[in-house]
Amino acid sequence: MMAYVLVMLVSLFTCAGQLCQKQAAQTWDRAGNQRVSTTLRWLYLAVIFLGLGMLLWLNVLQRLPLSLAYPMLSLNFVLVTLAARWLFNEPTTLRHWCGVVSIMLGILLMSLNS
Repeated sequence: MMAYVLVMLVSLFTCAGQLCQKQAAQTWDRAGNQRVSTTLRWLYLAVIFLGLGMLLWLNVLQRLPLSLAYPMLSLNFVLVTLAARWLFNEPTTLRHWCGVVSIMLGILLMSLNS
């Protein structure tokens, strides 16, 4: 059970790191005196989140087989899509959601014991 909680945390940390990278890229596009320092702060935060995710991922790999653990990270597709829509007002079309659902269904099929 703890391994699955850790997978969820890895997904959350990874998602947070990717969102911080996006924010850093958007900050860099803005003109201003604080552009470099603000961008670097977002990048530092991204490294921290991604680093924490990596450390937890190592723990997950001690508890679960890679063939089971890695597909669970597909949760990131959903988390990043929702967060991008909510935080950055990025469009998500029906086609996009069909793609996400297809990926999730494929991973579900892979994870079923035969």
